[in-house]
Amino acid sequence: MQAKLDGTVEFEQQQLKVEIWRRETIERAASGVDGVLSIDLGKRSRKIVQNGVLRAESDEALRSRIDTVSALMDGGTHTLQTAEGQQFDNLRIDAFEMGQKDYSGRGACQEIEIKYTQLKDF
Repeated sequence: MQAKLDGTVEFEQQQLKVEIWRRETIERAASGVDGVLSIDLGKRSRKIVQNGVLRAESDEALRSRIDTVSALMDGGTHTLQTAEGQQFDNLRIDAFEMGQKDYSGRGACQEIEIKYTQLKDF
């Protein structure tokens, strides 16, 4: 299954783990009053972990693709589109980890894991 990051970086997605939205509240109590005041702060963020493979025709081209993903760890927000038509907006890339590198007749491939925080939902 192909996935695209910001519509430019393509890779084979093997697994996508999407956690539920985290909801925040503030609880306040007062002396002499039974109960608490609960202020709902709404949805905050959720974690998304993606495992996949980057492929390229050569080792140099693979390094270039890895550098492109690394450059996206800029604190800005990005968009992930999956082959199934899911789209995740407002993603901050928190970690980009590489696993095993392999070579075949088609070129080079690198296992990757990208950890995102989705900051808001529209």
